This record gives sequence, structure tokens and C-alpha cells, in this order.
Amino acid sequence: MDFLLHLVAVYGLLLVFATTLVDQGGLPLPAYPVIVATAAFAQAGGGPLWPIVVVATLAALIADVSWFVGGKRWGVRLLRLMCKVSLSPDSCVLMTRGIFTRWGAPSLMVAKFVPGFAAVATLLAGEARIRWRTFLLFDGIGALLWSGVGVLIGALFHSAVREALDTLAALGRYGVAVIVLAAAVFVGWKWLKRHLFLRELRLARISPQDLQALIDSDAPPVVLDVRLLARRAETGWIPGSIHVNTMEEAASRASGEVVVYCDCPNEASAAALAADLRKHGFHRVRPLAGGFEGWRDSGHVIVGATRR
Repeated sequence: MDFLLHLVAVYGLLLVFATTLVDQGGLPLPAYPVIVATAAFAQAGGGPLWPIVVVATLAALIADVSWFVGGKRWGVRLLRLMCKVSLSPDSCVLMTRGIFTRWGAPSLMVAKFVPGFAAVATLLAGEARIRWRTFLLFDGIGALLWSGVGVLIGALFHSAVREALDTLAALGRYGVAVIVLAAAVFVGWKWLKRHLFLRELRLARISPQDLQALIDSDAPPVVLDVRLLARRAETGWIPGSIHVNTMEEAASRASGEVVVYCDCPNEASAAALAADLRKHGFHRVRPLAGGFEGWRDSGHVIVGATRR
């Protein structure tokens, strides 16, 4: 444990840069504890706090620019990859898309304070072809605010942070075990939530063929499209489907049999909305298996596409 404290005290800025880069890169390694601890050490020792803010902001911007460029170049394909490897299937659900669709680039100023939103928001900004200067302005403000709040917490509560670290240091190797156990519990809990989410999804989906049969029946379902509006306009949509951005919009349009589709792997966005609609009393709601691509690849009709 003394070795870890030595690392924070001596190599704090390097640790801040590395953990922030990994955290904002989308991996489940929270950077805030390192930022707070480094700021607490600096405050207690009378050192400057601004280098910590600068380093954390720079690392966050590097990660964000990478996602932004990826969104511009690969768009939804990169989003699908993100959803596949993420421990949080809600990182690409309707809430994230709804916030970005409603507020656009200014939402980047608070994205880092919303769990599961930061990396997806920067990727969506790239896919939406936000201008570079607009992106850098709002994302830079967001990165600076996020870093500054972490440093401020460490500075204000430096005594409490040092006491907590000293307690862990007094436990010796058991202190390291506590940190490792806490990290393992965090990752394990996220994995369990993902596993349960995907298991429920597998039991609830409707196939493209069954959806086509429902559309051709005397009582066609309400079909909700929860993709980005720009994506819908570019690739087209299922005939008769209604575009929605938020849970409120979906609830106002839902009635009878409801089918929801998106463009995330495992239909995460559609499944999340379907679950919310069930909580609001809509019990006949199912996500479309394979999402929009599953429908298209099955050879069914698509309307409104601007790109062929």
C-alpha cells in the first residue's frame, strides 16, 4: 500500500493522464478517485492544483477527439462495436440519444457527469457531422468542468481523503486487497447487469418475418424507430414506423401492439425503451430482433433512404 501512495504522491500527474485517457476511452476504470487523491496530496503539500486540471482535461480531450473522429469515419458501425464491448448496455440506449438529439453539441458540456453518456455523445457528435470548432468548444468546456470539479473535491476534502488513504496504508497488503475487491465487485456487478439485460432481451424479441406478418394483418402494430433522425433519413426506415427521441414521445404514440427497433447490437436501445414502456402500462411491447439491419438484410421493404 505504501508503494501505491508513493505512486500517487510522486507520479500523480502521470496516473491522472493515464486513468483519464482509459476512463474517457470507454473502459471501466474510474479516473475520478485518482484525480481526487492527487489533488488532495497537492493541497496538503502546498503544491499547485492547476497542472492536475490541465493534464486531466488534455487526456479527456484526446480520448474525446478519438471518438469524434471515429464517429465521423465509421458512424454507427463504431457505435455497434462500443455497445458490444461495453459492460453497460445502457450506454447506447434512448436516454443518451434523446439528450444529444434534444440539446446537440452543448450537451457535451455535461456529458462527462452522466454515466455512460460521455463516449457515446462524442461519437454521436462525429456521426452528426458537428463542426470541429463547435465540438472542441463545447467538449473542451465539458472536459475542463469535469476535471475542475474532481480537483476541487480533492482540494476541499483533502484531510478526509488523506485519512482514508492512511487507513488503507495502515492495513498494508489488506488495503490493496480492499481496493482490488472493490474494483472486482464493481466490474462484476456491471457484468451481471449486462448478462441479465441480454437474457431478458433474448426472451422478448420479435423476428423481422413476424413483424412483416403483423404489418400485413388487419391489426398492424405501432412501430417505433429510436435511431438518430439523421441516421433514419440516410438509411431509410421500416414503412409506417414513427421516429421518437424520448420515452415521453414513445408513450404518446404507443397503443396496442408495439414494436421498437434501433441500430445497436442486441437491440439495446429498443429493449431499454420496451422495458420502460412496459413499466408505463404498455404490456405488448417487443424489440425487433437484429434491429434495422436485421430487417433490411432479411429483404423487407425500406422507404425514404437517401443513401443506397
